[in-house]
Amino acid sequence: MKHTLLIIEDDPDTSEMLRVYFEAQGYRVVTALTGKDGLDKCRSDPPNLVLLDVRLPDLDGFEVGQQLQDDVRTSRLPVIFVTERRGRDDKIMGLKLGAVDYITKPFDVQELRLRVRNHLSRAGSQNNPVTGLPGEKLTDDRLNVMLERSEWAVLSLHIYGLEKFNEIYGFVARDDVLRAIALTLTSAVDELGSIDDFVGHPAENRFTIITIPGKAPQLSRHIEDRLNQAMTYFYPIHDREAGYVRRSGEDGPKEKVPFMKVSIVSLLPKDGPFSKLENLKQALSLPVKV
Repeated sequence: MKHTLLIIEDDPDTSEMLRVYFEAQGYRVVTALTGKDGLDKCRSDPPNLVLLDVRLPDLDGFEVGQQLQDDVRTSRLPVIFVTERRGRDDKIMGLKLGAVDYITKPFDVQELRLRVRNHLSRAGSQNNPVTGLPGEKLTDDRLNVMLERSEWAVLSLHIYGLEKFNEIYGFVARDDVLRAIALTLTSAVDELGSIDDFVGHPAENRFTIITIPGKAPQLSRHIEDRLNQAMTYFYPIHDREAGYVRRSGEDGPKEKVPFMKVSIVSLLPKDGPFSKLENLKQALSLPVKV
């Protein structure tokens, strides 16, 4: 099956060159000359990857990227910015919007092809690209197998405040949090769980553990206590001491934001019935007081 690339580029010559080149490499290519047209095509027929120019005649490419992030239908699309804007702040802006890469013009088309191929390969992986843990599909597969058993326990860990943390401190700090949480969970399962336990990372702010009923209560308490004690250490010391305060500039307005917290939903067969995976996932996603 061919991968589909969407090229959002207002220069007809560049757009046509990329279309011809990538079609010759075996891709299906769709083009858009404006940001609005690109957004419409993303929503009506989501591609596998988007090549996005920043300077567009209607919407700024960063605005297009933000709208893609804000829409659940397109929030996981890999986006590569291809632009003349070389400034460090521009690159950081693009990466903060979730772009997988930022390439400046003029570019080497063979290098661009390799980057596209590599990002599509990572996007097609069934493991979460940040933590390396099984992603949504593999987690769903294990949950389906679990539901066929008579005895099981599943823990769903929710991270509250991660989106705001990412907004303030950036994606590098966010990824550090996710990797630390993944390490804490796998270590806890190794220490307190059973030999066949499973740890998955199906969504950015959610982790899943499959274990046996006798292990679930201690695992849940241990993980929740340990992570909630550790969460403040992901913040700069001046913000920890302040309790913390988001700064919009030294003389600008200040916004008080609570620290991140984690909470765990724990389910057993008796909490059901869970005749379908969707029923179980709905129960695991119920809001929890933190």
